[in-house]
Amino acid sequence: MWKPPEKIAYSPRGGHWPSEREVRRSRLFQPLEHGRLSLAQRTWIPAMVPWRATEEGEVTRDVIDWYRRFAQGRPGAIVVEATGIRDIPSGPLLRASHDRYIEGLQDIVRAVREASGGETKLFIQLIDFLAIKRRQPAEKFIRRFLAIGDHHREALGMTEASEDEVRETLAAMSEEELEAVLTTREFESLSMGSRERVTDIHLPHVADLPETLPGLFADAARRAEAAGFDGVELHYAHAYTMASFLSALNTRDDGYGGDPDGRVRLPLEVFDAVRGAVGDSFTVGCRMLAEECIESGSGLGDALFFAEKFALAGMDFISLSRGGKFEDAKRPKVGEAAYPYTGRSGYECMPQYLSDARGPFGRNLAPARAIRERLRAGGLDTPIVVAGGIHNFDQAESALSAGEGDIVGLARQAMADPDWFEKVRSGNGSKVRLCEYTNYCEGLDQKHKMVTCKLWDREALDEETPRTPDGKRRTVAPQWGRDRD
Repeated sequence: MWKPPEKIAYSPRGGHWPSEREVRRSRLFQPLEHGRLSLAQRTWIPAMVPWRATEEGEVTRDVIDWYRRFAQGRPGAIVVEATGIRDIPSGPLLRASHDRYIEGLQDIVRAVREASGGETKLFIQLIDFLAIKRRQPAEKFIRRFLAIGDHHREALGMTEASEDEVRETLAAMSEEELEAVLTTREFESLSMGSRERVTDIHLPHVADLPETLPGLFADAARRAEAAGFDGVELHYAHAYTMASFLSALNTRDDGYGGDPDGRVRLPLEVFDAVRGAVGDSFTVGCRMLAEECIESGSGLGDALFFAEKFALAGMDFISLSRGGKFEDAKRPKVGEAAYPYTGRSGYECMPQYLSDARGPFGRNLAPARAIRERLRAGGLDTPIVVAGGIHNFDQAESALSAGEGDIVGLARQAMADPDWFEKVRSGNGSKVRLCEYTNYCEGLDQKHKMVTCKLWDREALDEETPRTPDGKRRTVAPQWGRDRD
């Protein structure tokens, strides 16, 4: 079983912080104009789930305050968290699955526009996911959720036994004994919790995904446009439905799996449906994986193929991530669901200060460069968003100079200091509060708790600072270096 590496001598460093004059000459703080995508600077806050919505997926004051706080730092763009396209219960995640959500989403847009002086572009990430259930106690799983079949009776030598008799026998067995009797999928459901896959085409709603998903994504994008967003980011990454269609593990035989052409078919159809549902000036891009980082999963070669297909189809940007899969997730405790950032692929997605010889920073830069070079060689100039442990100016500027991306994403670092962008741009980079990459925030996300940064939690703030419902103080953006309109 994969284990995180032992701690080695890596620590975040501020690097060289530029003067205002150097900032003006930098690539990072230059505008980007590419068709529908227009940014005042090449900085980007990727989508992060803060668990601040209601259980019905509605926008709350805490959601608005979260995005307002990022906007006060005036990054080039903010991508609002993964937002569900289905009108089904999904916990405190935002939804864009019905027109009733438009009003709340408009509140986010207004807050960001006001806080950033209109400088920051605002996108929203649209996601679909299949069912995943908590791991059950073995006896409960056997008695309530296991479908008894002939293969169980044959393995037990109980061909004439009733279903209840088979269950009683199984319930008395050890886990090692059960592994020899249950199918691979059944044992996984017992030990990890059951999880639907895009290859479960024996389930009608899974078989019908190619028919239903384009319309669901298109309707959600239409609502995002009505709410005033500048565009949408289609979530084609990590452990979720669209990434699972792209995965080399997708063996569907209905034309939507198998070879790369089959696996990219539905993501392209979703994009076409979304593009057709929104106005010509509305930006539509995607987030995809440069590498899945799992056994037998998609590698860089697949990503090169998919990125080229997306660029040829007319996507306005491609944002790159890596890993974050269920297939190698750590076994959850009884009563909890598997979390796709606990195995090696999850570590590749969010590496920590406890890292290997490559260090936690910039692990996705080389794949991003290869993807960008493939597109440019084919005459395609689709902007590439590169991210992954980037926290100082030198890293960001180097990524752009080396052709590893056209836009630089800072997620955990933006959470550690939402004013990173304004501080650096105004020559106050030495005052940046650096992320320590302990993944305190990821630990909260795993427990579905309101996400924040330990540096905020421990920062001494004035008693009158507004507080969240759980008693945590909210930070207030200071003025850094220049007048605000």
